[in-house]
Amino acid sequence: MRPTFLLLALLVSGAALAASPSDRPPELSPVPDGPPGAEDAPTITIKPDSRGEVEEYRSNGKLYMLKVTPKVGKPYYLIDPSGEGRFNRMETLPGLQPPQWVVKEF
Repeated sequence: MRPTFLLLALLVSGAALAASPSDRPPELSPVPDGPPGAEDAPTITIKPDSRGEVEEYRSNGKLYMLKVTPKVGKPYYLIDPSGEGRFNRMETLPGLQPPQWVVKEF
């Protein structure tokens, strides 16, 4: 059983390595080489206010997120998930959760 599985795994991996770049779908473009440049970073504008501070995050000139830090209260985020200009309020950034494991129970 094991030699058959090993032979099958070698054949599949060899076929994957033999695939040429021309087999790639035409709509895909290669990833540029090198580290990201300054033009790849989002533009952040901080606007102080008497009630707090607003940070505007833009990518390619389009506003996609606001971080509102009031003088009293917790900061929150306004995020445009679809790019249509409709912002949803979130207390934390999506995908970020603090670790939630039990250290000790009493």
